[in-house]
Amino acid sequence: MSYVRKEELADGVTVYQGDCLEVLPTLERFDMVMTSPPYDGIRDYGDGFSGVDCLPIITQLAEGLSDGGVIVWNVADQTIDGSESGTSFRQALHAKSCGLRLHDTMIYCKEAVTFPDANRYHPAFEYMFVFSKGAPANFSGIKDWKNKRGGSKMNGTDRNQDGSTKTRSGNGRLIPDFGLRRNWWVIANPYTGETKGHPAPMPYSMAFDHIATWSAAGSIVVDPFLGSGTSGIAAVKQGRRFIGVEIDPGYFDIACKRISDALKQPDMFIDPPKPAKQEALSL
Repeated sequence: MSYVRKEELADGVTVYQGDCLEVLPTLERFDMVMTSPPYDGIRDYGDGFSGVDCLPIITQLAEGLSDGGVIVWNVADQTIDGSESGTSFRQALHAKSCGLRLHDTMIYCKEAVTFPDANRYHPAFEYMFVFSKGAPANFSGIKDWKNKRGGSKMNGTDRNQDGSTKTRSGNGRLIPDFGLRRNWWVIANPYTGETKGHPAPMPYSMAFDHIATWSAAGSIVVDPFLGSGTSGIAAVKQGRRFIGVEIDPGYFDIACKRISDALKQPDMFIDPPKPAKQEALSL
């Protein structure tokens, strides 16, 4: 048995309570991973929690990811004895050693500072590493960056590798009012009653925007550290299939309820997942 409990919340929406290292090898190939593993010892996850070795989990994710699939890996480093741990870098390099591309090193800019220090600039960001198996199969870039020169015509030069210049491609073309978003995202993460009890809920807009960017309708999105279920809500709201894994029974129950509630309130113009087939479960 690779799990303690299994809930089919809808056709194509399944949540497991168990160890993701045991569950992941049993899954069909998936198209995207949207996750935020526990970061070093920055948060207290309760009695019995002694940290997570993410390297073998990254290995499993790389093996299960489909060609063109993407992993969004949101992490940060703990400062210990005046030095950042560097855990995030080791994880990124391990993903590359598993044959994945480090497609983009994106930054989650926080609006608030949680752990200010007296002798360094206030830490206010986390990494959102984007790993891919080959070139990403899907990219629907969000275009909400306000262009300063929107409405005017493009002009200027680009610099070659040898230092010479050349006429910029697209000269004379009209610059749109809004362009592609930068790879640093300013995200608010308000705590709500829905995520009460979880020490580090994922920002909903982070999950929603990444899933919209790197997956397509019908894609299978996986979160091996489901927590309070935010990634699952963002996935089902966009018509994606979803598989979540959470080892803690309390967080598992919270995630199941939140995703179930989201399934009852589908977004307009998106076909929601169909109700789950009711079958007996053998544990």
